[in-house]
Amino acid sequence: MLREDVTEAIRAAVFEELAAVGFARMSIEGIARRAGVGKTAVYRRWKSKLSLVLDLLGAFAAQGLPAPATGSLYGDVRALLEVASHALRHPVASQVIPDLLVEAARQPEIAEAVRGALLDGQQGVVAQVVRDAVARGELPEGTRPDRALDLVVGPLYWRLVVVRDPELPTGYLDDLAKSAVAALTA
Repeated sequence: MLREDVTEAIRAAVFEELAAVGFARMSIEGIARRAGVGKTAVYRRWKSKLSLVLDLLGAFAAQGLPAPATGSLYGDVRALLEVASHALRHPVASQVIPDLLVEAARQPEIAEAVRGALLDGQQGVVAQVVRDAVARGELPEGTRPDRALDLVVGPLYWRLVVVRDPELPTGYLDDLAKSAVAALTA
């Protein structure tokens, strides 16, 4: 029987190792050292670093985020942007996400896991926001959640992950929420 505390220590160590050295240079030895366990403890749970990372991405995707329910489209979009901005600025995420995107271009298994962890979960949340806004009469029937996700999170992702601005300008999330709502309701 595998000890859950050891499994959790290994999972935490993977994120730290990814942030420190990236996927390509990450090793089972480094993960084990960070977790304070032997390599065999890692290999008992996962057969390779790829299977370990894929498992973690799958777990992350399964956790999902609850859809905000503020009672207005603007409030829901603003809440989504707040959560996303904190997640994308997290020190580990800001190192791990770009590295995994590079690896996703090389390895289809990682691409599918990244898609599941980063896109599918967010699409579910945004789909709920869109359904709620349609029910309140704020959005027309047929509003596409995938387009809503692009409009809401795309600019934030660009600024924080691609451009890598360390700080968002004052009022940026408010302005972005207003712009996204205006685009969705146009």
